[in-house]
Amino acid sequence: MTTTWTEIDSPIGALTLIATDDALRALYMVDHRHAPSVETYGDRVAAGDGVFAAATEQLGEYFDGDRREFDMPTAPVGTDFQLAVWNQLRQIPYGQTWTYGRIAARLGNARAVRAVGLANGRNPLSIVVPCHRVIGANGAMTGFGGGIERKEYLLGLEKAVPAAQPVLFA
Repeated sequence: MTTTWTEIDSPIGALTLIATDDALRALYMVDHRHAPSVETYGDRVAAGDGVFAAATEQLGEYFDGDRREFDMPTAPVGTDFQLAVWNQLRQIPYGQTWTYGRIAARLGNARAVRAVGLANGRNPLSIVVPCHRVIGANGAMTGFGGGIERKEYLLGLEKAVPAAQPVLFA
């Protein structure tokens, strides 16, 4: 399995995308707290190559306010617990936030709040797996690997897009 990477521009700064031949493995922001060393990324390729084409297109649509969910193939690497947490993150609706406690409860262990927080912080697919939608129990903007300013930007972007209006029948 070959791993490659590219970098694209976005309103929150450069995004580094890492992929295998058929799936996006990671998306890191500039100065991302948990990004591995660039030497582990593989060869650098053009953003229009392979899985990067779909990722670039979908991320552009997201930042333009035209996309609420991502459907590109992904293959994050983590423990079983991390994968379970990241799956829960994908369940958080666009424009909404959940607490770490809510995710822990959905996983069947309401006391696993800290473990959920650690797994959330290690999410390798920022934005695509929306870890920015998780907040503290008191509504606080808690840690985010890309920085609180980026988290606030992403949440603001999502709230700025009006929800679909219900169709009323006469």
